[in-house]
Amino acid sequence: MSDAAVPRPSWRASLRVYLAPASLRMLTLGFSAGLPLLLVLGTLSFRLREAGIDRSTIGYLSWVGLAYGFKWVWAPLVDRLPLPGLTGWLGRRRSWLLMAQLGVAAGLIGMALADPRVSLTAVVWCALAVAFASATQDIALDAYRIESAPTEQQPALAASYQTGYRLAMIWAGAGVLWLAARAQGAQAGYDDHAWRTAYLAMAASMVVGVVTVLLAREPARAPLPPARGAREWLRGALVEPFAEFFRRYRWQAALVLALIAVYRISDVVMGIMANPFYVDMGYTKDEVAAVTKVYGVAMTLAGAFIGGALALRVGVMRVLMLGALLSAATNLAFAWLAGVGHSVPALIVVVSADNLASGIASAAFVGYLSSLTNVSYSATQYALFSSLMLLLPKFIAGFSGDYVNAFGYAGFFTATALLGLPVLLLVALAARARPVRDAG
Repeated sequence: MSDAAVPRPSWRASLRVYLAPASLRMLTLGFSAGLPLLLVLGTLSFRLREAGIDRSTIGYLSWVGLAYGFKWVWAPLVDRLPLPGLTGWLGRRRSWLLMAQLGVAAGLIGMALADPRVSLTAVVWCALAVAFASATQDIALDAYRIESAPTEQQPALAASYQTGYRLAMIWAGAGVLWLAARAQGAQAGYDDHAWRTAYLAMAASMVVGVVTVLLAREPARAPLPPARGAREWLRGALVEPFAEFFRRYRWQAALVLALIAVYRISDVVMGIMANPFYVDMGYTKDEVAAVTKVYGVAMTLAGAFIGGALALRVGVMRVLMLGALLSAATNLAFAWLAGVGHSVPALIVVVSADNLASGIASAAFVGYLSSLTNVSYSATQYALFSSLMLLLPKFIAGFSGDYVNAFGYAGFFTATALLGLPVLLLVALAARARPVRDAG
């Protein structure tokens, strides 16, 4: 896992990789992957707060996102199980991608048609369906990405993926607010028809991923040893992907897994209350949409490309450390914003810094997770890593509304910044971890 003794490509070669077909595919597939997340978490929290749902309830409803934290449970099925009809037509990875994308679109339509003031339960069940289908898409897509290029190209694919992912999050965040504001017109307060229009548009946006899956090539399938009987198949699908990782890293596996578990904790815990914060600070849907769409897009793209290019030149671990520092610092910027009050220029500064930091950290982190994965078990192992990344932060985030009610927004954002301090130590220690070469 060392970054030493690796020849550094030129800046021209480092940036040219983003124009390769594999990178362009990951851009559009990343869009399809990033679209559902905010629609069941951040954007949904804006909608619920505007509908009069209290902050504590919004915090607890963020546990819908725990579906992403448990996707390793069904990842072995995505890794090994063929889908009747679809797998023979599209292949192992693309068939699961298509089915998951259609599931996301169906769930978003359900969320569009449900009014949280009348039936909050219906909204939650539809959000759970979207989260489950989205997590399944992530499993198949991570495996597709890892199998599409060698290890040295993974940071670039990760940056392209993150760019598409972040663009989708901006569309699902700023875009959905802009659409809802246009549909609502001059009417004040909560307008369910406006939100219905916006969520239906989001469901239609999943066509980007569907078209890409239909036009893309299936990556070469890693050879798997033949299973003799159901018991051996289950062992190969459920046990061996995890056992292989622990054989490869032995005692260092605990250190690597600890880093994965807490690396994004500052961002994830803070993110649940960001949109309720905007509502409570008096920002309109148009103001939030304009700031995140213009400045958020620019800084997210810059962060993703900077993170991917820096990882190629100076190594993933150094960029991981930089990302951890910036993530904690930008949470303190939100605490500052809470003291400033309603100020669009201040919001521009904070959102720009937050998106830049997030882009850098995410590109490096996805590249790091990819480097840990054995291609023979890519879907299952990557699902384990990315699930672990979300499990603890999502659980803690469920109490974020209670914390804000007790200590205010400034105290909450400061506390989330402090959560990131242990990450710096873990990055430094994990940089020394070495896989056991004969662990196969």
